[in-house]
Amino acid sequence: MGRLFGTDGVRGVANRDLTAELALDLAVAAAHVLGDVGAFEGHRPTAVVGRDPRASGEFLECAVVAGLASAGVDVRRVGILPTPAIAHLTEAMAADLGVMLSASHNPMPDNGIKFFARGGHKLPDAVEDAIERRMREKWERPIGSAVGRIRDDVGAEERYVDHLLASLPHRLDGLRVVVDCAHGAAYRVAPAALERAGADVFAVGAEPDGWNINEGCGSTYVERLSDLVRTHQADVGIAHDGDADRCLAIDASGEVVDGDQILAILALAMHEAGTLRNDTVVATVMANLGFRKAMQRAGVKVVETPVGDRYVLETMHAGGFALGGEQSGHIVLLDHATTGDGVLTALQLIGRMAVTGRPLRELAAVMHRLPQVLVNVQVVDRDRVGADPAVTAAVRDAQDELGETGRVLLRASGTEPLVRVMVEAASAEQAHEVAHRLAKVVGSVAS
Repeated sequence: MGRLFGTDGVRGVANRDLTAELALDLAVAAAHVLGDVGAFEGHRPTAVVGRDPRASGEFLECAVVAGLASAGVDVRRVGILPTPAIAHLTEAMAADLGVMLSASHNPMPDNGIKFFARGGHKLPDAVEDAIERRMREKWERPIGSAVGRIRDDVGAEERYVDHLLASLPHRLDGLRVVVDCAHGAAYRVAPAALERAGADVFAVGAEPDGWNINEGCGSTYVERLSDLVRTHQADVGIAHDGDADRCLAIDASGEVVDGDQILAILALAMHEAGTLRNDTVVATVMANLGFRKAMQRAGVKVVETPVGDRYVLETMHAGGFALGGEQSGHIVLLDHATTGDGVLTALQLIGRMAVTGRPLRELAAVMHRLPQVLVNVQVVDRDRVGADPAVTAAVRDAQDELGETGRVLLRASGTEPLVRVMVEAASAEQAHEVAHRLAKVVGSVAS
């Protein structure tokens, strides 16, 4: 059997891959691993548990809470809140662990379990492996007063919004915002935070029914939001995913402002304010070449990581950096949060508009986003592709053709039998032609 934990917790189709039994076993094992960290005489471990609005989250939450309490952990159940809220509350409440039930931007039938360690930090591989090893082991069950107690924390949502507003660089009075909550975990807190900050807010995707999360809305479907921004003559549109750890934006003309552009805007703002530690921003290998060029012009260094927010976070911690993110809109601001936070990102971005008095379109123009084409190629052996002489030669020729106006990236998928061919070029036509030419070479040697 393969490793249970993926790149972001345990995820699968609810009630088929991710069952109540598995959720309970995971919770017990996590209690034994995380609840024991820093334990001392008389210490009762505590956990913060939240979820997104998926229907399956109801029974999975019950299983997780039962597992934790049966292992002697006191549970603070905070209800429907974004993933970064659970990370923040785990730290703010000095809990031993946090648990979030969500499959993020995945379709409704999926669900996932994500754990946070004390301090609201994501788990390293070694700790996840320790949890897997302790699943279904024999253990001494607490009885009587040693079992965990379960409490609903009704004030958690307001405390999280207070935390978000404390980071705001400027009030948002006079700015009109359309926010798409993806019928997800931020359906209350995103509009509330923006309204309390002074913005005129029109919320969509804010009526979850358990089944409609991410359905034609949110950060994976921004077309409707673009139309609504124009219809309501808004200054900006904000799109979150199901668990609100991501943020994409729409300018007043209806154009998408992606994670690279948001990262560029925030990096330059922090550079100007002297809060961009080491004058460095962390981005993944998929970051647009236009982003790199913009940072180079501004004298900001870029540290590159593999794709995945966990790699961004690891690099930020290792280097002592304050800002990092992904093109998908997963932005990490370590001065204010321990993980990516879409609502926090939105507030910082719109706050920048308020501070400068400049429209988002003008702020985003700091970088020219080069056309980018991504082609997925089905392969039998992913590892063979990178070492193949024909592929190496084709990549070299393509890069010579593009020169400084583009780049080529071949990346093996970590979860599927795919090699991803990414090409950036001065024009969409050239990017498309070069990418598909390379894809044919990859396909011919890897089939």
